[in-house]
Amino acid sequence: MAIDNHYDVIIIGTGAGGGTLAYHLAPSGKRILLLERGGYLPREKDNWDSRAVFVESKYRANETWHDKDGKAFYPGIQYYVGGNTKVYGAALLRFRKQDFGEVIHHGGISPAWPLRYEDFESYYTKAEYLYHVHGQRGADPTEGDASAPYRYPPVSHAPRIQELFDDFQRLGHHPFPLPLGILLDEADGKALHTSACVRCAAFDGFPCLVNGKADAQVICVDPALQHPNLELLTGAYVERLETNSSGRVVNKVIVTRKGALEEYSADIVVVACGAINSAALLLRSANEKHSSGLANSSGVVGRHYMRHNCSAFMAISKDPNPTVFQKTLALNDFYFRSEDWQYPLGEIQMLGKSDGEMLKGEAPGWAVWKPEFALDFLADHSIDFWLQSEDLPHPDNRVTIDRDGHIVLNIQETNLEGHKRLTAKLEGMLTEIGCHDQLMHRSLYLGKNIPIGGTAHQAGTVRFGRDPKTSALDVNCKAHDLDNLYVVDASFFVSIAAVNPSLTIMANALRVGDHLLERLGSVQVRN
Repeated sequence: MAIDNHYDVIIIGTGAGGGTLAYHLAPSGKRILLLERGGYLPREKDNWDSRAVFVESKYRANETWHDKDGKAFYPGIQYYVGGNTKVYGAALLRFRKQDFGEVIHHGGISPAWPLRYEDFESYYTKAEYLYHVHGQRGADPTEGDASAPYRYPPVSHAPRIQELFDDFQRLGHHPFPLPLGILLDEADGKALHTSACVRCAAFDGFPCLVNGKADAQVICVDPALQHPNLELLTGAYVERLETNSSGRVVNKVIVTRKGALEEYSADIVVVACGAINSAALLLRSANEKHSSGLANSSGVVGRHYMRHNCSAFMAISKDPNPTVFQKTLALNDFYFRSEDWQYPLGEIQMLGKSDGEMLKGEAPGWAVWKPEFALDFLADHSIDFWLQSEDLPHPDNRVTIDRDGHIVLNIQETNLEGHKRLTAKLEGMLTEIGCHDQLMHRSLYLGKNIPIGGTAHQAGTVRFGRDPKTSALDVNCKAHDLDNLYVVDASFFVSIAAVNPSLTIMANALRVGDHLLERLGSVQVRN
Protein backbone atom coordinates (compact mmCIF):
# COMPACT_ATOMS: atom_id res chain seq x y z
CA MET A 1 0.00 0.00 0.00
CA ALA A 2 1.52 3.28 -1.11
CA ILE A 3 2.06 5.62 1.81
CA ASP A 4 0.17 8.41 0.01
CA ASN A 5 -2.93 6.24 -0.04
CA HIS A 6 -3.03 5.76 3.74
CA TYR A 7 -5.12 8.13 5.87
CA ASP A 8 -6.00 8.56 9.49
CA VAL A 9 -9.72 8.43 8.59
CA ILE A 10 -11.65 7.47 5.47
CA ILE A 11 -15.31 8.52 5.32
CA ILE A 12 -17.48 6.91 2.65
CA GLY A 13 -20.42 9.17 1.82
CA THR A 14 -20.97 12.94 2.11
CA GLY A 15 -24.58 13.25 3.29
CA ALA A 16 -26.10 14.08 6.65
CA GLY A 17 -23.86 11.56 8.41
CA GLY A 18 -20.62 11.54 6.45
CA GLY A 19 -20.59 15.24 5.59
CA THR A 20 -21.29 16.28 9.18
CA LEU A 21 -18.60 13.96 10.51
CA ALA A 22 -16.06 15.29 8.00
CA TYR A 23 -16.79 18.83 9.12
CA HIS A 24 -16.38 17.86 12.77
CA LEU A 25 -13.08 16.03 12.22
CA ALA A 26 -11.49 18.42 9.71
CA PRO A 27 -10.01 20.86 12.29
CA SER A 28 -8.17 18.00 14.02
CA GLY A 29 -5.28 18.10 11.56
CA LYS A 30 -5.64 14.38 10.92
CA ARG A 31 -5.37 13.20 7.33
CA ILE A 32 -8.92 12.53 6.15
CA LEU A 33 -10.22 11.15 2.85
CA LEU A 34 -13.84 11.74 1.92
CA LEU A 35 -15.19 9.44 -0.80
CA GLU A 36 -18.32 10.28 -2.80
CA ARG A 37 -19.67 8.11 -5.60
CA GLY A 38 -21.32 11.08 -7.30
CA GLY A 39 -20.14 14.55 -8.15
CA TYR A 40 -21.41 18.03 -7.37
CA LEU A 41 -25.04 18.54 -8.35
CA PRO A 42 -25.10 20.90 -11.34
CA ARG A 43 -26.18 24.46 -10.58
CA GLU A 44 -28.58 25.22 -13.41
CA LYS A 45 -32.00 26.63 -14.13
CA ASP A 46 -33.56 23.15 -13.96
CA ASN A 47 -32.83 23.08 -10.21
CA TRP A 48 -35.99 25.18 -9.87
CA ASP A 49 -38.05 23.54 -12.61
CA SER A 50 -40.77 21.30 -11.18
CA ARG A 51 -41.15 19.32 -14.40
CA ALA A 52 -37.43 18.54 -14.52
CA VAL A 53 -37.23 17.69 -10.82
CA PHE A 54 -40.48 15.80 -10.20
CA VAL A 55 -41.87 14.63 -13.53
CA GLU A 56 -38.63 13.89 -15.36
CA SER A 57 -36.70 12.95 -12.17
CA LYS A 58 -33.63 14.65 -13.61
CA TYR A 59 -31.57 14.47 -10.41
CA ARG A 60 -32.47 10.97 -9.26
CA ALA A 61 -29.88 8.23 -9.68
CA ASN A 62 -30.15 6.24 -12.89
CA GLU A 63 -30.16 2.98 -11.00
CA THR A 64 -32.35 -0.11 -10.93
CA TRP A 65 -33.00 -2.17 -7.82
CA HIS A 66 -35.23 -5.22 -7.42
CA ASP A 67 -37.87 -6.36 -4.98
CA LYS A 68 -37.98 -9.82 -3.39
CA ASP A 69 -39.79 -11.22 -6.45
CA GLY A 70 -37.17 -9.90 -8.85
CA LYS A 71 -39.29 -7.03 -10.12
CA ALA A 72 -37.23 -3.99 -11.04
CA PHE A 73 -37.95 -0.54 -9.63
CA TYR A 74 -36.41 2.90 -9.78
CA PRO A 75 -35.41 4.12 -6.30
CA GLY A 76 -35.88 7.70 -5.20
CA ILE A 77 -32.22 8.30 -4.39
CA GLN A 78 -29.57 10.86 -5.29
CA TYR A 79 -25.79 10.48 -5.55
CA TYR A 80 -24.18 13.88 -5.15
CA VAL A 81 -21.85 15.67 -2.77
CA GLY A 82 -24.22 16.27 0.13
CA GLY A 83 -26.15 13.07 -0.54
CA ASN A 84 -29.92 13.14 -0.28
CA THR A 85 -29.77 16.40 1.69
CA LYS A 86 -29.39 18.14 -1.67
CA VAL A 87 -33.11 17.62 -2.25
CA TYR A 88 -34.49 17.14 1.25
CA GLY A 89 -37.11 19.44 2.73
CA ALA A 90 -34.69 20.40 5.54
CA ALA A 91 -37.26 19.69 8.27
CA LEU A 92 -34.88 19.19 11.18
CA LEU A 93 -36.75 17.88 14.22
CA ARG A 94 -35.51 16.05 17.28
CA PHE A 95 -36.85 12.64 18.16
CA ARG A 96 -39.25 13.02 21.07
CA LYS A 97 -37.83 11.92 24.43
CA GLN A 98 -40.27 9.00 24.52
CA ASP A 99 -39.04 7.80 21.11
CA PHE A 100 -35.82 6.60 22.73
CA GLY A 101 -37.80 4.23 24.95
CA GLU A 102 -40.11 1.38 24.09
CA VAL A 103 -43.29 2.62 22.41
CA ILE A 104 -46.39 0.44 22.09
CA HIS A 105 -48.16 0.81 18.75
CA HIS A 106 -51.33 -0.77 17.44
CA GLY A 107 -49.18 -2.80 15.05
CA GLY A 108 -46.48 -3.85 17.50
CA ILE A 109 -43.61 -2.53 19.59
CA SER A 110 -41.08 0.12 18.67
CA PRO A 111 -38.02 -1.02 20.66
CA ALA A 112 -36.00 1.08 23.09
CA TRP A 113 -32.66 2.53 22.07
CA PRO A 114 -29.50 1.68 24.03
CA LEU A 115 -29.04 5.40 24.73
CA ARG A 116 -31.44 8.03 26.05
CA TYR A 117 -32.62 11.38 24.77
CA GLU A 118 -30.26 12.99 27.30
CA ASP A 119 -27.29 11.33 25.56
CA PHE A 120 -28.21 13.10 22.33
CA GLU A 121 -29.55 16.40 23.64
CA SER A 122 -26.37 18.47 23.56
CA TYR A 123 -25.59 17.12 20.08
CA TYR A 124 -29.06 18.01 18.88
CA THR A 125 -28.36 21.55 20.02
CA LYS A 126 -25.01 21.60 18.21
CA ALA A 127 -26.53 20.16 15.04
CA GLU A 128 -29.34 22.72 15.10
CA TYR A 129 -26.80 25.50 15.46
CA LEU A 130 -24.58 24.11 12.69
CA TYR A 131 -27.43 23.60 10.22
CA HIS A 132 -29.00 27.04 10.78
CA VAL A 133 -32.25 25.60 12.14
CA HIS A 134 -35.00 28.19 12.45
CA GLY A 135 -37.56 27.28 15.09
CA GLN A 136 -39.35 28.13 18.31
CA ARG A 137 -38.84 26.29 21.59
CA GLY A 138 -41.94 25.45 23.58
CA ALA A 139 -44.44 25.71 20.74
CA ASP A 140 -44.65 21.94 20.25
CA PRO A 141 -45.98 20.25 23.41
CA THR A 142 -44.35 16.92 22.49
CA GLU A 143 -40.78 18.25 22.32
CA GLY A 144 -38.18 17.35 24.93
CA ASP A 145 -36.09 19.67 27.06
CA ALA A 146 -33.42 21.68 25.26
CA SER A 147 -30.24 23.19 26.65
CA ALA A 148 -30.38 26.27 24.42
CA PRO A 149 -32.82 28.21 22.27
CA TYR A 150 -32.75 27.91 18.51
CA ARG A 151 -30.05 29.98 16.88
CA TYR A 152 -32.57 31.56 14.52
CA PRO A 153 -36.24 32.58 14.83
CA PRO A 154 -38.88 30.50 13.07
CA VAL A 155 -39.56 31.04 9.39
CA SER A 156 -42.61 33.29 9.15
CA HIS A 157 -45.90 32.00 7.78
CA ALA A 158 -47.39 33.35 4.58
CA PRO A 159 -50.85 34.90 5.18
CA ARG A 160 -52.85 31.82 4.07
CA ILE A 161 -50.68 29.51 6.22
CA GLN A 162 -51.09 31.87 9.18
CA GLU A 163 -54.84 31.50 8.70
CA LEU A 164 -54.37 27.73 8.75
CA PHE A 165 -52.29 28.04 11.93
CA ASP A 166 -55.03 30.13 13.54
CA ASP A 167 -57.71 27.64 12.46
CA PHE A 168 -55.82 24.75 14.02
CA GLN A 169 -55.51 26.70 17.25
CA ARG A 170 -59.22 27.55 17.16
CA LEU A 171 -59.93 23.81 16.96
CA GLY A 172 -57.92 23.30 20.16
CA HIS A 173 -54.74 21.99 18.54
CA HIS A 174 -51.13 23.11 18.98
CA PRO A 175 -49.59 23.92 15.58
CA PHE A 176 -45.98 25.02 15.69
CA PRO A 177 -43.40 26.51 13.32
CA LEU A 178 -41.69 23.65 11.51
CA PRO A 179 -37.96 23.68 12.39
CA LEU A 180 -36.14 24.24 9.10
CA GLY A 181 -32.48 24.20 8.13
CA ILE A 182 -32.35 27.26 5.94
CA LEU A 183 -29.97 30.16 5.26
CA LEU A 184 -32.63 32.82 5.54
CA ASP A 185 -32.60 36.39 6.73
CA GLU A 186 -36.09 37.87 6.53
CA ALA A 187 -38.27 40.72 7.65
CA ASP A 188 -42.04 41.03 7.20
CA GLY A 189 -42.08 37.70 5.36
CA LYS A 190 -39.58 38.79 2.73
CA ALA A 191 -35.96 37.76 2.25
CA LEU A 192 -33.43 40.49 2.95
CA HIS A 193 -30.58 41.37 0.61
CA THR A 194 -28.22 39.49 2.97
CA SER A 195 -30.19 36.26 2.64
CA ALA A 196 -29.04 33.27 0.59
CA CYS A 197 -32.58 31.87 0.61
CA VAL A 198 -35.09 33.95 -1.36
CA ARG A 199 -38.25 32.18 -0.05
CA CYS A 200 -39.03 30.69 -3.46
CA ALA A 201 -41.33 27.75 -4.20
CA ALA A 202 -38.44 25.46 -5.18
CA PHE A 203 -37.29 24.36 -1.73
CA ASP A 204 -38.98 21.16 -0.61
CA GLY A 205 -37.77 18.31 -2.83
CA PHE A 206 -35.74 20.61 -5.11
CA PRO A 207 -32.00 21.30 -5.25
CA CYS A 208 -31.37 24.90 -4.23
CA LEU A 209 -29.88 26.95 -7.03
CA VAL A 210 -28.72 29.75 -4.69
CA ASN A 211 -27.42 27.49 -1.87
CA GLY A 212 -30.09 28.75 0.51
CA LYS A 213 -30.88 25.29 1.86
CA ALA A 214 -28.79 24.05 4.79
CA ASP A 215 -27.64 20.84 3.13
CA ALA A 216 -24.56 18.80 3.95
CA GLN A 217 -22.55 20.08 1.00
CA VAL A 218 -23.14 23.77 1.72
CA ILE A 219 -22.92 23.57 5.52
CA CYS A 220 -20.27 20.90 6.06
CA VAL A 221 -18.37 19.52 3.07
CA ASP A 222 -17.37 22.76 1.38
CA PRO A 223 -16.26 24.42 4.65
CA ALA A 224 -14.36 21.26 5.65
CA LEU A 225 -12.42 21.38 2.39
CA GLN A 226 -10.87 24.65 3.55
CA HIS A 227 -8.69 22.47 5.78
CA PRO A 228 -5.70 21.17 3.78
CA ASN A 229 -5.69 17.85 5.67
CA LEU A 230 -9.07 16.84 4.18
CA GLU A 231 -9.33 15.52 0.64
CA LEU A 232 -12.51 14.80 -1.34
CA LEU A 233 -12.64 12.32 -4.21
CA THR A 234 -15.81 12.39 -6.32
CA GLY A 235 -16.90 9.71 -8.76
CA ALA A 236 -15.45 7.23 -6.27
CA TYR A 237 -17.62 4.11 -5.90
CA VAL A 238 -16.53 1.81 -3.08
CA GLU A 239 -16.71 -1.74 -4.37
CA ARG A 240 -15.83 -3.48 -1.10
CA LEU A 241 -13.90 -3.32 2.14
CA GLU A 242 -11.17 -5.87 2.79
CA THR A 243 -9.79 -6.99 6.15
CA ASN A 244 -6.46 -8.22 7.41
CA SER A 245 -5.84 -11.91 8.09
CA SER A 246 -7.37 -11.73 11.56
CA GLY A 247 -10.57 -10.24 10.19
CA ARG A 248 -10.54 -7.59 12.91
CA VAL A 249 -9.26 -4.63 10.88
CA VAL A 250 -10.40 -3.10 7.60
CA ASN A 251 -7.11 -2.63 5.81
CA LYS A 252 -8.23 -1.89 2.25
CA VAL A 253 -10.96 0.25 0.72
CA ILE A 254 -11.39 -0.82 -2.90
CA VAL A 255 -12.66 2.00 -5.10
CA THR A 256 -13.69 2.23 -8.74
CA ARG A 257 -12.91 5.68 -10.12
CA LYS A 258 -12.62 6.79 -13.72
CA GLY A 259 -12.98 3.19 -14.84
CA ALA A 260 -10.03 1.89 -12.79
CA LEU A 261 -9.64 0.19 -9.40
CA GLU A 262 -7.86 2.11 -6.64
CA GLU A 263 -6.91 1.04 -3.12
CA TYR A 264 -6.88 3.16 0.02
CA SER A 265 -6.40 2.40 3.69
CA ALA A 266 -6.96 4.17 7.00
CA ASP A 267 -6.62 3.72 10.71
CA ILE A 268 -10.38 4.29 10.92
CA VAL A 269 -12.94 3.60 8.19
CA VAL A 270 -16.41 5.17 8.43
CA VAL A 271 -19.32 4.02 6.28
CA ALA A 272 -22.04 6.62 5.62
CA CYS A 273 -23.60 5.63 2.29
CA GLY A 274 -27.24 5.69 3.45
CA ALA A 275 -28.95 2.81 5.19
CA ILE A 276 -29.52 0.76 2.04
CA ASN A 277 -26.15 1.26 0.40
CA SER A 278 -24.21 0.94 3.67
CA ALA A 279 -25.81 -2.45 4.32
CA ALA A 280 -25.13 -3.47 0.71
CA LEU A 281 -21.46 -2.48 1.01
CA LEU A 282 -21.01 -4.53 4.17
CA LEU A 283 -22.74 -7.51 2.56
CA ARG A 284 -20.62 -7.18 -0.62
CA SER A 285 -17.51 -7.24 1.56
CA ALA A 286 -18.02 -10.81 2.83
CA ASN A 287 -14.81 -12.80 3.12
CA GLU A 288 -13.46 -15.93 4.81
CA LYS A 289 -13.54 -14.34 8.26
CA HIS A 290 -16.90 -12.65 7.68
CA SER A 291 -18.86 -15.11 5.56
CA SER A 292 -22.17 -13.27 6.00
CA GLY A 293 -20.72 -9.81 5.40
CA LEU A 294 -18.70 -7.39 7.51
CA ALA A 295 -20.03 -6.59 11.00
CA ASN A 296 -22.64 -9.31 10.58
CA SER A 297 -21.95 -12.07 13.09
CA SER A 298 -25.35 -11.18 14.57
CA GLY A 299 -27.07 -11.61 11.22
CA VAL A 300 -28.79 -8.21 11.50
CA VAL A 301 -26.97 -6.35 8.71
CA GLY A 302 -29.54 -5.45 6.09
CA ARG A 303 -32.46 -6.32 8.36
CA HIS A 304 -34.97 -4.05 10.17
CA TYR A 305 -35.19 -1.65 7.24
CA MET A 306 -37.51 1.30 7.96
CA ARG A 307 -38.65 4.28 5.88
CA HIS A 308 -41.77 5.71 7.60
CA ASN A 309 -45.37 5.28 6.56
CA CYS A 310 -45.79 8.47 4.54
CA SER A 311 -48.43 10.14 2.42
CA ALA A 312 -48.51 13.40 0.49
CA PHE A 313 -51.92 15.04 0.17
CA MET A 314 -53.37 18.14 -1.40
CA ALA A 315 -56.33 19.92 0.15
CA ILE A 316 -58.30 22.37 -1.98
CA SER A 317 -58.75 25.70 -0.23
CA LYS A 318 -62.09 27.44 -0.76
CA ASP A 319 -60.15 30.68 -1.11
CA PRO A 320 -57.06 30.97 -3.31
CA ASN A 321 -53.74 30.12 -1.72
CA PRO A 322 -51.12 32.42 -3.25
CA THR A 323 -48.41 31.16 -0.86
CA VAL A 324 -44.97 30.71 -2.42
CA PHE A 325 -42.97 29.31 0.51
CA GLN A 326 -45.43 26.97 2.19
CA LYS A 327 -43.37 24.56 4.34
CA THR A 328 -43.56 26.41 7.66
CA LEU A 329 -46.09 24.60 9.86
CA ALA A 330 -46.42 21.25 11.65
CA LEU A 331 -48.81 19.57 14.09
CA ASN A 332 -47.92 16.85 16.60
CA ASP A 333 -51.16 16.66 18.59
CA PHE A 334 -51.69 13.08 17.40
CA TYR A 335 -48.06 12.02 17.72
CA PHE A 336 -48.55 9.74 20.75
CA ARG A 337 -52.33 9.23 20.78
CA SER A 338 -55.66 10.89 20.08
CA GLU A 339 -58.74 11.46 22.17
CA ASP A 340 -60.34 8.35 20.67
CA TRP A 341 -57.34 6.03 20.28
CA GLN A 342 -54.61 5.01 22.70
CA TYR A 343 -51.83 4.42 20.17
CA PRO A 344 -49.54 6.80 18.23
CA LEU A 345 -50.79 8.23 14.95
CA GLY A 346 -47.94 10.43 13.73
CA GLU A 347 -47.06 13.92 12.52
CA ILE A 348 -48.62 16.38 10.08
CA GLN A 349 -46.34 18.79 8.20
CA MET A 350 -46.73 21.22 5.34
CA LEU A 351 -45.27 20.35 1.94
CA GLY A 352 -43.92 22.62 -0.71
CA LYS A 353 -46.62 24.27 -2.82
CA SER A 354 -48.09 22.31 -5.73
CA ASP A 355 -47.90 23.87 -9.16
CA GLY A 356 -49.42 23.10 -12.55
CA GLU A 357 -46.48 21.09 -13.86
CA MET A 358 -46.59 18.74 -10.88
CA LEU A 359 -50.34 18.31 -11.19
CA LYS A 360 -50.19 17.50 -14.90
CA GLY A 361 -48.16 14.42 -14.05
CA GLU A 362 -50.82 13.21 -11.61
CA ALA A 363 -54.12 14.51 -13.02
CA PRO A 364 -55.49 11.33 -14.67
CA GLY A 365 -56.09 9.73 -11.29
CA TRP A 366 -58.24 12.65 -10.19
CA ALA A 367 -60.66 12.68 -13.11
CA VAL A 368 -63.31 10.87 -11.07
CA TRP A 369 -63.11 13.45 -8.29
CA LYS A 370 -64.30 16.98 -8.86
CA PRO A 371 -63.81 16.86 -12.66
CA GLU A 372 -65.14 20.40 -12.80
CA PHE A 373 -61.94 21.64 -11.13
CA ALA A 374 -59.38 22.53 -13.79
CA LEU A 375 -55.70 22.03 -13.06
CA ASP A 376 -55.02 25.74 -12.84
CA PHE A 377 -57.81 26.06 -10.26
CA LEU A 378 -56.35 23.18 -8.22
CA ALA A 379 -52.87 24.69 -8.33
CA ASP A 380 -54.13 28.12 -7.29
CA HIS A 381 -56.15 26.67 -4.39
CA SER A 382 -53.91 23.86 -3.18
CA ILE A 383 -52.67 23.48 0.39
CA ASP A 384 -50.22 20.60 0.61
CA PHE A 385 -49.63 18.26 3.54
CA TRP A 386 -47.11 15.56 4.39
CA LEU A 387 -48.23 12.91 6.89
CA GLN A 388 -45.78 10.49 8.42
CA SER A 389 -46.20 7.72 10.95
CA GLU A 390 -43.80 5.22 12.44
CA ASP A 391 -43.23 1.94 10.70
CA LEU A 392 -41.75 -0.86 12.79
CA PRO A 393 -38.36 -2.60 12.45
CA HIS A 394 -39.42 -6.00 11.13
CA PRO A 395 -36.43 -8.35 10.63
CA ASP A 396 -37.70 -9.50 7.23
CA ASN A 397 -37.84 -5.95 5.89
CA ARG A 398 -34.35 -6.13 4.60
CA VAL A 399 -31.63 -5.29 2.11
CA THR A 400 -29.82 -8.13 0.38
CA ILE A 401 -27.63 -8.42 -2.70
CA ASP A 402 -28.11 -10.85 -5.56
CA ARG A 403 -25.44 -12.99 -7.22
CA ASP A 404 -24.34 -10.03 -9.32
CA GLY A 405 -24.05 -7.74 -6.32
CA HIS A 406 -27.21 -5.76 -7.13
CA ILE A 407 -29.48 -4.43 -4.39
CA VAL A 408 -32.64 -6.34 -3.52
CA LEU A 409 -35.16 -4.69 -1.19
CA ASN A 410 -37.81 -6.73 0.62
CA ILE A 411 -40.63 -4.73 2.23
CA GLN A 412 -43.84 -5.62 3.95
CA GLU A 413 -45.80 -2.70 5.34
CA THR A 414 -46.20 -2.46 9.11
CA ASN A 415 -48.31 -0.45 11.55
CA LEU A 416 -50.62 1.11 8.97
CA GLU A 417 -53.68 1.65 11.16
CA GLY A 418 -52.20 4.69 12.91
CA HIS A 419 -51.40 6.29 9.56
CA LYS A 420 -54.94 5.69 8.29
CA ARG A 421 -56.31 7.34 11.41
CA LEU A 422 -53.93 10.29 11.05
CA THR A 423 -55.18 10.81 7.51
CA ALA A 424 -58.76 10.67 8.76
CA LYS A 425 -57.98 13.26 11.45
CA LEU A 426 -56.73 15.73 8.86
CA GLU A 427 -59.58 15.00 6.48
CA GLY A 428 -62.08 15.51 9.27
CA MET A 429 -60.75 19.03 9.84
CA LEU A 430 -60.83 20.20 6.22
CA THR A 431 -64.09 22.12 6.29
CA GLU A 432 -63.01 23.79 9.55
CA ILE A 433 -59.79 25.02 7.97
CA GLY A 434 -61.44 26.54 4.91
CA CYS A 435 -61.03 23.62 2.50
CA HIS A 436 -63.20 21.31 0.47
CA ASP A 437 -63.99 18.09 2.29
CA GLN A 438 -61.70 15.57 0.57
CA LEU A 439 -57.93 15.09 0.37
CA MET A 440 -56.29 14.39 -2.96
CA HIS A 441 -53.34 12.00 -2.88
CA ARG A 442 -50.05 13.28 -4.30
CA SER A 443 -48.06 10.54 -6.01
CA LEU A 444 -44.95 12.19 -7.45
CA TYR A 445 -43.43 13.56 -4.27
CA LEU A 446 -40.25 11.68 -3.27
CA GLY A 447 -41.07 8.77 -5.53
CA LYS A 448 -44.02 7.64 -3.44
CA ASN A 449 -45.92 6.59 -6.55
CA ILE A 450 -43.86 3.39 -6.14
CA PRO A 451 -44.06 2.66 -2.40
CA ILE A 452 -40.96 0.49 -2.39
CA GLY A 453 -39.05 3.20 -4.24
CA GLY A 454 -39.63 5.89 -1.63
CA THR A 455 -36.27 5.74 0.10
CA ALA A 456 -35.85 9.30 1.40
CA HIS A 457 -36.18 8.29 5.08
CA GLN A 458 -34.26 5.00 4.93
CA ALA A 459 -32.97 3.72 8.27
CA GLY A 460 -32.21 0.80 10.52
CA THR A 461 -30.16 -1.73 8.53
CA VAL A 462 -27.01 -1.79 10.70
CA ARG A 463 -28.56 -1.19 14.11
CA PHE A 464 -26.54 -0.31 17.19
CA GLY A 465 -26.84 -1.80 20.66
CA ARG A 466 -25.03 -3.25 23.63
CA ASP A 467 -25.47 -6.92 22.76
CA PRO A 468 -23.34 -8.21 19.83
CA LYS A 469 -25.84 -11.02 19.36
CA THR A 470 -28.65 -8.65 18.42
CA SER A 471 -26.84 -5.61 16.99
CA ALA A 472 -24.07 -4.88 14.50
CA LEU A 473 -22.64 -1.74 16.14
CA ASP A 474 -21.81 -0.72 19.69
CA VAL A 475 -23.12 2.49 21.25
CA ASN A 476 -20.30 4.48 19.60
CA CYS A 477 -21.40 3.08 16.23
CA LYS A 478 -18.26 0.94 15.93
CA ALA A 479 -18.78 -2.55 14.54
CA HIS A 480 -18.74 -5.15 17.31
CA ASP A 481 -16.77 -7.48 15.02
CA LEU A 482 -14.06 -5.07 13.87
CA ASP A 483 -11.71 -2.65 15.59
CA ASN A 484 -11.72 0.24 13.10
CA LEU A 485 -15.07 0.21 11.28
CA TYR A 486 -17.85 2.71 12.07
CA VAL A 487 -21.25 3.53 10.52
CA VAL A 488 -22.77 7.03 10.90
CA ASP A 489 -25.79 7.29 8.64
CA ALA A 490 -29.32 6.26 9.68
CA SER A 491 -28.33 2.60 9.48
CA PHE A 492 -27.68 2.67 13.22
CA PHE A 493 -31.30 3.54 14.12
CA VAL A 494 -33.15 1.05 16.32
CA SER A 495 -36.49 2.70 15.52
CA ILE A 496 -37.42 5.58 13.24
CA ALA A 497 -40.01 7.48 15.36
CA ALA A 498 -42.41 9.66 13.33
CA VAL A 499 -40.28 12.74 12.67
CA ASN A 500 -37.76 13.29 9.89
CA PRO A 501 -34.50 11.42 10.59
CA SER A 502 -31.96 13.98 9.33
CA LEU A 503 -31.30 15.91 12.55
CA THR A 504 -30.75 12.69 14.51
CA ILE A 505 -28.24 11.53 11.87
CA MET A 506 -26.41 14.86 12.13
CA ALA A 507 -26.44 14.88 15.93
CA ASN A 508 -25.15 11.32 16.05
CA ALA A 509 -22.35 12.15 13.61
CA LEU A 510 -21.21 14.90 15.98
CA ARG A 511 -21.47 12.47 18.92
CA VAL A 512 -19.44 9.79 17.16
CA GLY A 513 -17.06 12.50 15.99
CA ASP A 514 -16.24 13.38 19.60
CA HIS A 515 -15.53 9.71 20.28
CA LEU A 516 -13.25 9.50 17.23
CA LEU A 517 -11.38 12.67 18.18
CA GLU A 518 -10.68 11.13 21.57
CA ARG A 519 -9.58 7.88 19.98
CA LEU A 520 -7.32 9.73 17.55
CA GLY A 521 -5.85 11.80 20.36
CA SER A 522 -6.82 14.99 18.60
CA VAL A 523 -7.56 18.47 19.82
CA GLN A 524 -9.78 20.49 17.49
CA VAL A 525 -8.50 23.85 16.34
CA ARG A 526 -11.09 25.83 14.39
CA ASN A 527 -10.23 28.80 12.21
